[in-house]
Amino acid sequence: MTASLAQIRAQFPALARQHEGFPVAYFDGPGGTQVPQRVVDAMADYLLHHNANTHWAYPTSAETDALILGAREALADFVNACPREIAFANNMTTGTFHLARALGRGWGAGDEIVITDLDHHANVAPWRALERERGVTIRRVDVDLAKGQLDWASLKASLSPRTKLLAIGAGSNALGTINDVAEAARLAHAVGALVYVDAVHYAPHALVDVKAMDCDFLGCSAYKFYGPHVGVIYGKEQLLQSLDVPKLAPAPDEAPDRMETGTQNHEGIVGAGAAVDFLATIGTGPTRRARLVSAFHALHEAGMTHFTRLWDGLGAVPGVTRFGPSPDQPRTPTIAFTVKGHTSEDVTRALVKRGVFTSHGDFYAATIVERLGLSGPGLVRAGAACYTSADEIERLIAGVSELARAG
Repeated sequence: MTASLAQIRAQFPALARQHEGFPVAYFDGPGGTQVPQRVVDAMADYLLHHNANTHWAYPTSAETDALILGAREALADFVNACPREIAFANNMTTGTFHLARALGRGWGAGDEIVITDLDHHANVAPWRALERERGVTIRRVDVDLAKGQLDWASLKASLSPRTKLLAIGAGSNALGTINDVAEAARLAHAVGALVYVDAVHYAPHALVDVKAMDCDFLGCSAYKFYGPHVGVIYGKEQLLQSLDVPKLAPAPDEAPDRMETGTQNHEGIVGAGAAVDFLATIGTGPTRRARLVSAFHALHEAGMTHFTRLWDGLGAVPGVTRFGPSPDQPRTPTIAFTVKGHTSEDVTRALVKRGVFTSHGDFYAATIVERLGLSGPGLVRAGAACYTSADEIERLIAGVSELARAG
């Protein structure tokens, strides 16, 4: 890794913020990370100097086309695809609904879609909509609640020759669980099904490789990996080209433009590409993909060091219950926990007094939180990011310990 923690932190203006006399420690990254200056600069440069609509014969339009293509190339490197397989959307949820409508036009009664109880509802609701609109049958994959992992026997039993699509998360945004998507795709493809992967929580922590996963579609969100609020949808080129997508007749009909309804968030797309370039500066190598591989290897090691300390430190606090896989299992550096006698909002408000910002509730992963019996009090969620320091980890543990002792 070429960049030190101090060098990384220096790029984030948000880290200069103070609250209650403390520098703010942002553990809310699973809901949206902070943004480095270079990403904001790229977006501002676009708006101030290149702003135009696309595909016209004047300079700023041509510059816009080139910048959007550059962002597609960056995101293609990010997920190990080709630029023609990268489409942008308002967010991952909107992109998934759009894709689901396109796929659902060819499905009906007797067809089945498999979802999981571990997933964010952005990978549930779009497929549930087809249950109402097209008459498809939804099959649910169970979760081993003690381990916070998918029940693979349930997954295998849910798949059949009637299965049209398996919708599965690469990483749980609630519990941090990393799923073996490549194995799930192998099982789904064996019965002739397509595979859609929600990689929103996975992408900031483990470098996506759609070829190794062998997924047919994948969604992620730039604002979870240090970019603006833009969704990214990957699809195998031949599938993007053949989908019956809702679109205007005069709009481009070539992949990936045919997936993008209306005028896009050009400055956000530019910012998404800049976020990938920021991540690449953390690593070393002859190509952007190689630098990303190097960066993510280093960031994973740092993140899991932080997570292990959080897991052990919070586990030693009386009244704290941790959820999800332990550090020796495949997972992201995101911890979910409760404090006896306090709602998740209570805990978050108490930590704010130490300048520690965490998330609380169900994080739209409502099914797994309900299965855990925590729909009311919710979970507290704290995620390590590239800018997280050991001191911030200790402040979080100390804050929870203080609250737990106070009863």
